[in-house]
Amino acid sequence: MPNNHHGSRTWLPGFILLLFSTGLAAQESQRTNIVLVLADDLGYGELGCYGSDKIRTPNIDRLAREGVCFSQHYSGSPVCAPARCVLLTGKHTGHAVVRDNWENGGWEEGAPEGQYPFPEGTVTIASLLQDAGYATGAFGKWGSGGPASSGHPLRQGFDRFVGSLCQRQAHNYYPTHLWSDDERVDLAGNDFFKSHQKLSAPLENEDLYYERFARRSYATDHFIEGALEFLRAQRDEAFFLYYSSPIPHAALQVPRREVEAYRDAFPETPYLGNKGYLPHPTPRAAYAAMVSRLDREVGRILDELDALGLAKNTVVLFTSDNGPTFNGGSDSKFFDSAPGMRGLKCSVYEGGLRIPLVVRWPGKVAAGTWTEHLSGFQDMLPTLAEIAGLDLDGVALQLDGLSFVPTLGGAEEVAEHECLYWEYAGQQALRAGNWKGVRKRLRKGDLSLELYNLADDPGEQNDVAGEHPNIVARLEALLAREHSPSEAFPLPAVD
Repeated sequence: MPNNHHGSRTWLPGFILLLFSTGLAAQESQRTNIVLVLADDLGYGELGCYGSDKIRTPNIDRLAREGVCFSQHYSGSPVCAPARCVLLTGKHTGHAVVRDNWENGGWEEGAPEGQYPFPEGTVTIASLLQDAGYATGAFGKWGSGGPASSGHPLRQGFDRFVGSLCQRQAHNYYPTHLWSDDERVDLAGNDFFKSHQKLSAPLENEDLYYERFARRSYATDHFIEGALEFLRAQRDEAFFLYYSSPIPHAALQVPRREVEAYRDAFPETPYLGNKGYLPHPTPRAAYAAMVSRLDREVGRILDELDALGLAKNTVVLFTSDNGPTFNGGSDSKFFDSAPGMRGLKCSVYEGGLRIPLVVRWPGKVAAGTWTEHLSGFQDMLPTLAEIAGLDLDGVALQLDGLSFVPTLGGAEEVAEHECLYWEYAGQQALRAGNWKGVRKRLRKGDLSLELYNLADDPGEQNDVAGEHPNIVARLEALLAREHSPSEAFPLPAVD
């Protein structure tokens, strides 16, 4: 597929020479296709394969039966934009260029779109694979740069894009428009309405909710169709499909017929919008229906791979961008979305960071297995590079990640992280082995470190910092080492 954006990366010519001289480009017939599916705010415990008995996810469960589930996989951040930056660049939030949900504009129609853009020259999973000859497509929520910015997906290694460039736009499932590559596409029948509204009392009947907070064209219908068209177009060449769904991020919006599948399944109290986003008469049913819709979209991708005869040569990875949310009418307690964990989205405790990861790779991954391998979003770039046959030795990327391909293959000895690191909104956290250190009051100038032994205390309820001063000192040194100052995203009391 042609690409007109190579000129934006000034290092490219030398990199192409290196690519062919060191074997970075494998033979086309040997290349493994890659599908990466990213959910949005999906909790660790919201999938059947991870223990949910309330939400039906048969297709993701099938993926788990045919692959491996990770029990200790971590997002790059407890919120959307920085998590995606870590995922795509292989650098944790102490080094990443995006460390928070910086917004360009507001919620009004016509407001500027986009979040803090990836700079020109950023090396992403997509740019590496594109330069190695892969066709690359992104579909769904982007959140890494708006129209005409350096962070536009077509300037970050993708040949094709269909989706929402802006996170705020993605959180209304009936948007006025989407983007196809760099062209704005208006959606007929989707007139503008505000994405945050409150009611003083429940509406008289359910029909009124759907009349007020739904429109004709549902966003993810366009995302999944674009993804399937991409698969069909690339059936004869190696491809990387990045399907970044906005589901189940608020607002609670899903076609009514899909909510009916959970009719009377749960006790319900109408959500009036008091915690943001849009009201809904049956919020639990709506949330479950959204997750089940995402599951069906995963199923459509799997079915298309089967129909095209590509399943055996395609690795499929499914994960979530961060832990489950607390707003918009969601009910993480009812669904046990972060089972046994402390915190939710926006928190650097386990509930905000530990997420599902399911990987199917026929002939490479033992089916129906689990691994306790400690891994994070920063590992995705080196892992996918190795799957694609790229040799990154000698390429100056300064990655924080490690490939977990040996773990996928069942190797007994694999490279392990000395630590995993996070920073966000005046918080720092670090995991080294089973020790977890948390600083949560940096904005108040408080550098004190909470210490938890996750082997004995996975719920992070017992701060043992006073009992282990040597471990506290070690983790404090690691926190200092892993953080590099950011002018755009300063860390109070540390910088």
